[in-house]
Amino acid sequence: MDLARHLHYFLTVAGELHFGRAAETLGIAQPPLSQSIQRLERELGAQLFDRSRRSISLTAAGELLVEEARALLAAEQRLRTVLRKAAAGELGMLRVGVLAETPAPTLQALLRLFAEQAPALTLDLQELTTAEQLRLLATAELDVGLVLQPIDAPELVQGPTAAVPLGVVLPRTSPLARLAEVDLSDLAGHDLILPPRATAPGWHDHVLEVCRTRGFEPARIRHARNPEFALGLVLAGNGVTFLQETLARREPRAAWRPLSDRPLVRRVVAVWSGAAAHPAVPRFAAAATAVLAADNLPTPLLTPDAGQPWSVVYSRNPVDPLR
Repeated sequence: MDLARHLHYFLTVAGELHFGRAAETLGIAQPPLSQSIQRLERELGAQLFDRSRRSISLTAAGELLVEEARALLAAEQRLRTVLRKAAAGELGMLRVGVLAETPAPTLQALLRLFAEQAPALTLDLQELTTAEQLRLLATAELDVGLVLQPIDAPELVQGPTAAVPLGVVLPRTSPLARLAEVDLSDLAGHDLILPPRATAPGWHDHVLEVCRTRGFEPARIRHARNPEFALGLVLAGNGVTFLQETLARREPRAAWRPLSDRPLVRRVVAVWSGAAAHPAVPRFAAAATAVLAADNLPTPLLTPDAGQPWSVVYSRNPVDPLR
């Protein structure tokens, strides 16, 4: 039995207290309406209307059902609304993998942007390497990941890509810091600081291949899983590393210089499983890519909050004022 429809018919009759007028209001014939009420009475095991006179009236059971029917129909409507929003990706939780080197302002901008687009959806951000994200996507423990290309995962859907050119980070005392830009061959003889290969094998191999083809064969590969540790090794004179400008500029004791011809571009792509994907994934992928693509801007991504007493300006001037 379509209980919601029968209750709707019942409430219309209860409001009109006349089967003819109720049928006209509902846009149906009177006999089907009478049959609906009779079936509802049989299902509930109670008489809902007193039909002993020319006019009808509600019985005690009918009066009680009026409020219950209204509450039930309202709850059904709420349920339909919730399920419709969930199916559209506007409710629930989205489990997202994010790379550890993602700058804090970028994360803040992403959270703000997505909160505007889907305010009732909760983002569960998890700090994970590319390899960890691919593993969790394969076991359906993650809905979408932001990973470093290239990847070998043909079973995953790849969304839009954000590309950010990388520069080299040097000690301020390095003679190379005096250059407006650095060629990879200029780094010959230096140690290179990279994340361990296991964190993103495709990216790790790509960086070394580009270095070798352009005349930079690192004397030694040192490993750092996050930018802060890499910067610490650079400051200690243990090598050079490649970072995007927004990350390197946080450390005033290091010098960031662009690479000639921009041979190293960090490409982050949103990936997800094509089987039963969370409905919010495509929207998140587009928002994340738009925010991540702004990483190469030399100014902060976010407008300062009202009353914030400072502003930040990044200078691209290669001359080090502290030398």
